This record gives sequence, C-alpha cells and structure tokens, in this order.
Amino acid sequence: MKKYLKYIIAIIVIVLIITTLVILNINRNREKKQESNTTKVVTSFYPMYIIAENLIDGANNVELENMADVNVGCLHDYTLMTEDIKKVEEADIFISNGLGMESFIDKLIEANSNMKVIDSSKDIENAINSEEETNPHIWTSIDNYILQVQTIASGLKEYNPENKDIYEENEKAYVDELENLKNKFDGELNDLEGKKAVCLNEAFEYMGEELGVELLTVETDHEESTMSAEMLKNIIDIVKEENIDIIIIDKNDNKSNAETIANETGAKIYELNSGLTGNLDKDAYIKQMEENIDILKNTN
Repeated sequence: MKKYLKYIIAIIVIVLIITTLVILNINRNREKKQESNTTKVVTSFYPMYIIAENLIDGANNVELENMADVNVGCLHDYTLMTEDIKKVEEADIFISNGLGMESFIDKLIEANSNMKVIDSSKDIENAINSEEETNPHIWTSIDNYILQVQTIASGLKEYNPENKDIYEENEKAYVDELENLKNKFDGELNDLEGKKAVCLNEAFEYMGEELGVELLTVETDHEESTMSAEMLKNIIDIVKEENIDIIIIDKNDNKSNAETIANETGAKIYELNSGLTGNLDKDAYIKQMEENIDILKNTN
C-alpha cells in the first residue's frame, strides 16, 4: 500500500508542477502583452480577415491574426483546434461574421471572457425566413459587405479609440472602393434582373437577391453526396418546366451534380467565387467580385 501511495503522491506532485508552469506561462504572456501595449485583433475566418486588414492598415500598436486557417473555407461544423483557442486567449478584440457562422462562439468567450466581440452581421437580415435556420454567407452581397465593414469599423473605434482617426479614414476609403464596385456590379449585370437560376451553393443566395435573380437554391451543406437521386431528378424537372438556363455553383465545388443537370436540360454552369478563401491582399474581395462580374456578363 505504501508503495502505491508513493506513486500517487509523485503523480500529484507532477500534476501540480505542470499546472503551476502553465499558469506562470499564461501570466507571463499577459504581462508581456500589457507591457507592449499592443491590441490584438483576431478574426474568425478569411472574409473577416480581409475586412480587418483594410481597416487596421496603419493603426498603431495593433496586431491582426486570423483564427482559422485562411484556406479552411466555410466554418459550418468547424471543430476548434488547440491553436485556435491559444490565439483567442490573448485577443483583445474578436471579429465574427455572425448569423450562426461561428457556432462555437460561446467556447471562445469562455476561453477569454475579457475580449470584446464584434458581430459584423448586426442589422443584416437573414435570407432564410426562419427563426431556426440561418444563411450566414452575407458577404456575397456587396451591400451587406459594406454594412459589415461599417459595423466592424464602429467596433474597432469603440474598443481601440487610440486609432479612431485611422479607422475612420480607412473605412471611408474602403467603402468608397466598394461603392464603385457596386455601381459596376449593378451597371454591368442589370440584364440579370428577373431571370431564373438554379443555385447549388447557398453562399450565393444573397448575391442573387442583390441582382434580382429568382433563385432555386438547393442547400447541400457544400457536399455533393447530400443531394439524393430523387432531389436531383426534381431539380431537373423544375429546370425543364421553368426553362431555367443558369446553374450557379462555387468554383471550388464538386460539379458532378451541376453537370448532370446541365446535360439533361441544356442549362449552362457558372462557377463563381464566394470569397471564402483567397490571397491576403487588401483588394482580394474586390478582385473576387470583379471576377464574378466577368463570368455573369456571359449569361446574356
């Protein structure tokens, strides 16, 4: 018994030592951060990072980091990694897309109850008319994206007033660029208004509303396997009956179902950029939307 007791005591001592070292390391990092007087801003995923990158450019003592890998894409059913929690633990400000995209937000707040959270979806209406379901892909509408930029800028000015003037200047400059993009979008794609299209990726539902396109949106959770043979047949029948000649998918989607529909109906596939991934250039979103303009102009 004494032999086992020695082992138990040794294990307890080791656990206490490890716990103490972890606490000391956390406190050391916090003290270092306080001494550096740096405000750490963490964004949830790629679209939020591009907005923050534009707004924070030139800000003093601000560090920007993205939580998820920029190539992760959509955060549907995303599982938080240890590395994600570590990034958030030291964050002063966390920028989320909102509308249910970050279903894990409570865990992040639990990990760092002191950080301020900016929900960019504030005042943006859910495309799905339901209290139980949401479509969080709001940034594919340029109008919505501008609202997100303005909401994030307001939060940054409130939580980091030291850089208020810089945030205001950057907000104005970026919104001006986006409004020019919107004018181009409306001017070059106005012939799409009233047309019908099948959308095999719900990310483009907001874009379709903005263009005035009547969309038959099929929710596939970004997985082709979730579309049954019966569902596929029903879509083909609708496309034929409604004389729909436009099929919209994401450029990174598996297009086998879209090709089946196209082969059966003669409709044409348009592979758009949802802006879920890309390079880290400040003008990435604008270039992605311009790419979509060039593609959609060919629907005429």
